[in-house]
Amino acid sequence: MGGASPAFDGGVIFLAEYLPYALVVLLALLLLSHISLRNTLQIGALALGAGLLARFGFGELIRFFYHRPRPFLAHQNIHTLFTEVSPAFPSGHALFFFALATVVYRYDKKWGALFFVAALLMGAARVTAGVHYPSDVLGGALIGITVGYLCARICGGFFTVGDSKKASAPAKHLT
Repeated sequence: MGGASPAFDGGVIFLAEYLPYALVVLLALLLLSHISLRNTLQIGALALGAGLLARFGFGELIRFFYHRPRPFLAHQNIHTLFTEVSPAFPSGHALFFFALATVVYRYDKKWGALFFVAALLMGAARVTAGVHYPSDVLGGALIGITVGYLCARICGGFFTVGDSKKASAPAKHLT
């Protein structure tokens, strides 16, 4: 899949490998610049917690029972831009970043949409790089969104931000 051109391959590698770090930094900057420190810690903990639960809880549980080899290992005609050694399904990146995007979306629709687009670009780049099948990313996205939604619904009610009906103080949105 890779090997089209150095510039294209570089863009794919950036989106697949380095965009995740940029998203975590963007989340921190977003939270620190728009809301109180207490709310920053609450939303940040919820977003990262949902991502970690999706990735290392549900993702590893699925991989324990279902071992799907990476495309470049299963098909000799696929040229990969980098290698991964863990099973392909579900995509750990999709699990983590779609869960994170779901939590961000709960508190700010505009920024949440941006995080969803970035997670989608990351997943597409990982398919293009030859380390995932499209179904790996789709499965990771669906599980990540579900975990993020459930975490926001269950734990979000304890926070005083967002549109929670249980909030004891007026909510201050990110924008």
